Amino acid sequence: MTVPSGKVYLIGAGPGAADLITVRGARALAQADVVLYDALITPEMLELCPQAVLISVGKRSGKRSAAQEHINQILVESAAQYSTVVRLKGGDPMLFGRADEELNALESAGIEYEIIPGITTALAAAASIRQPLTKRGVARSVALFTSSTAPGESTDTRIPNCDTLVQYMGGKEAMLTAQRLLDVGHPPTLPIFVIENCSRHDERSQSLTLAELANGLPASDGPVLVMMGESMRPRKHTVR
Repeated sequence: MTVPSGKVYLIGAGPGAADLITVRGARALAQADVVLYDALITPEMLELCPQAVLISVGKRSGKRSAAQEHINQILVESAAQYSTVVRLKGGDPMLFGRADEELNALESAGIEYEIIPGITTALAAAASIRQPLTKRGVARSVALFTSSTAPGESTDTRIPNCDTLVQYMGGKEAMLTAQRLLDVGHPPTLPIFVIENCSRHDERSQSLTLAELANGLPASDGPVLVMMGESMRPRKHTVR
């Protein structure tokens, strides 16, 4: 006898603010029977699904969290128990969201799913600090990357060769990136923006140089994004 299964929605919650989730994502969230959510999902976002059973499967760098295999198992089990299952991920599920493992688990179990994209933090951060990631004559390429690795994976990750670099899960890793860029000849004065808790009430941003970033960052408790390149040079504001 085949066990009936529900449908799973992998939804991008966006960078943090509840009103930055897409309309499609919010509608699916409002219809969910159960929601598996990450550690960075805000309480305000969860207010969009008061009818749902909430299951925290938070993953935070350097902190105790649910193993990915356990999350996969909960997803499959939830689809056998509920009609509408939501896997709510910060940012966009297809970018640094470990979607590959979860999609493989759902496909192996024959479970129907749909992916609803979200606003990735790099775009929200650029809007917040009013610094475009691309500029005519200055920056025509952008790389989104992370130095965070899976267990057993080499930590010697290659830095992309692009005009604008955006490092997710920055923190201490961004300091190492800055030193490596200095070592290969990038100017110490290269402009940097560091954004913590993007789009949230406690968002903080700081303008630095490459040399200053290499020397250290203030301690932070929230997610950190680091944007590097000439596109981050402060713009000349026109006074009207």
